[in-house]
Amino acid sequence: MPVDPKIKQQALSRELSEPPKDRGTFEDIPRVRTIAGDLGNKRVKDKVIIITGANSPIGIGRATAHQFARHGAKALYICDFASSHLDTHKRELASLYPAVEVHTRQFDAADEDAVRAICAEALDAYGRLDIFFANAGISSAKVFWEEDSEGFMKMLRTNTLSVFLAAKYASRAMLKTSPAKPYPGGSIIATASVAGLRSNAGPTDYAASKAAVISLMQTCAYQLAGTGIRCNAVCPGLIETGMTKSTYDAARKRGSEGKIGQLNPLRRGGVADEIARAVLFLGSEEASYVNGQAWAVDGGLSAGLPFVPGKLA
Repeated sequence: MPVDPKIKQQALSRELSEPPKDRGTFEDIPRVRTIAGDLGNKRVKDKVIIITGANSPIGIGRATAHQFARHGAKALYICDFASSHLDTHKRELASLYPAVEVHTRQFDAADEDAVRAICAEALDAYGRLDIFFANAGISSAKVFWEEDSEGFMKMLRTNTLSVFLAAKYASRAMLKTSPAKPYPGGSIIATASVAGLRSNAGPTDYAASKAAVISLMQTCAYQLAGTGIRCNAVCPGLIETGMTKSTYDAARKRGSEGKIGQLNPLRRGGVADEIARAVLFLGSEEASYVNGQAWAVDGGLSAGLPFVPGKLA
């Protein structure tokens, strides 16, 4: 095992800097100790948030922007390589959640200068960055012997390098403190996939890129020890998004839509909002002790092995 590089001591989180608060007692027993406190329906109140991969009308990025806005975000940066729907999303969010400041940005999530710039922009404008949802990604439909090196590296660049850059620059921004944010902290969430957890859930290059995303989040969590910055991966199963639209459209055309998701115990595919609600949790203080995890939100697909009911033997 390689020797860990020496890591410069970083600012400590609130939980490591302050003694636990005494919440008093009820009769003769102490009240329940909490970290997050009562967040009510404002689970990300006053948070400054960046989301990549947010252009698709049926995508996880857009659905997550709505969840963050609904739950009290101060500012949202919705970003994508494509910009065809970003302004529409902004108008919709503004009509539903007028108190949230929504910014659209078009850039390549695997472009280092662009990622550095968006994190710096959030700091300049708001003095803080609290959540970075690294959701940008692509897929393919090729078996590995038909893929070439260029295609393989494009997959890794878009799906994995983008997450590395998000973690690199978001973590530096999340260390910034101020009177409104006296301690460092934040949540970096990356979209991986059940294909990063189990084989045969996606093409080889896609699965490799998503397994790398999971490893990145776990390693970053350890290298950010003590800062209060949490790093987690969400691992969707088969979700109807822009990326999987062709699969759903083909199934509908041949009348086999009911077979989508049949290998998981819920026996259905998912919708983007079901992933968005998991991301909302990971971004909020309710997940204050969730770190370095790969959370499968897949209808149970990764919980076991595929089987035909009634034919176990």
